[in-house]
Amino acid sequence: MIRTLNALIAGLDRGASPVLASLARFAFAAVLAVYYWASALTKIDGFSISVIGYAQIFPKAMEAANYNVGEMTVFHTLVVAAGTLAEFILPALLIVGLATRPAALGMIGFVVVQTLTDLFGHGALGQPETLGAWFDRVPDSLIMDQRLLWITLLMIPLLHGGGPISIDRLLSRRIG
Repeated sequence: MIRTLNALIAGLDRGASPVLASLARFAFAAVLAVYYWASALTKIDGFSISVIGYAQIFPKAMEAANYNVGEMTVFHTLVVAAGTLAEFILPALLIVGLATRPAALGMIGFVVVQTLTDLFGHGALGQPETLGAWFDRVPDSLIMDQRLLWITLLMIPLLHGGGPISIDRLLSRRIG
């Protein structure tokens, strides 16, 4: 009986893996992609990086420079430009399922950097209502709860790939 149950569960695992990958990509598209694209749009002003872009990513440096972008270094500009591009490109790659695993890893890294910026750059570390806590009765803190869910969601395509409805799958069939 235990062997039969284990065989049934193993079959469910094999069948669920691709479905979970596609479902996770859909959930990302439905919940987070537009959030990141809207955030990226705040960082550009025409064909240049906006003051808001620098202030979001380097809040303390911008405050020290009295929000004068001319005081920022090439390093600051490259980081803001790379972050802005990542907010546009990585969600798009995840949605279509192209380079899914690297895109998911990139988004996880982005969420980690975003969280560190919020904690130390924007002072969320000293704001218990924003920071939140795990294992409490409040499931909607902006940092601890939401970011854990985001990273967990992104772990599915990282570990399982794009799933059956993805450009990755289409390319693997044509190549292999």
